[in-house]
Amino acid sequence: MALEGLRVLLVEDEGLIAMLTENMLQDLGCSVAASANTIAEAIEKVRAGGFDLALLDVDLAGKKVFPVAELLATQRIPFAFASGYGESALPEEFRQRPVLPKPYQINELAAALSAALNAGG
Repeated sequence: MALEGLRVLLVEDEGLIAMLTENMLQDLGCSVAASANTIAEAIEKVRAGGFDLALLDVDLAGKKVFPVAELLATQRIPFAFASGYGESALPEEFRQRPVLPKPYQINELAAALSAALNAGG
């Protein structure tokens, strides 16, 4: 599935990783419609909408992003996780979601986003 023109919610608490990911997304033809670096901010952005899919860092300053993932799932918005811990860090209910291993390259980012889109919300 083509990524060109997709609007992404980027949830990442590390500034450098967020900046690098935003550049990769732009190279893939996507735009960052919104970004957040805390759970509360991410929930606010999800409720506001205006994006096609989300990329969620699993660990935001020591807090797990799963409340955001639950909200996205109830709204049927596709998403993928980014994690240095792999699939084993996810609760059972989210283990079928794409997991982008950190650190990642642009081709891995593209594959994770495409998998999220194909899986649906």
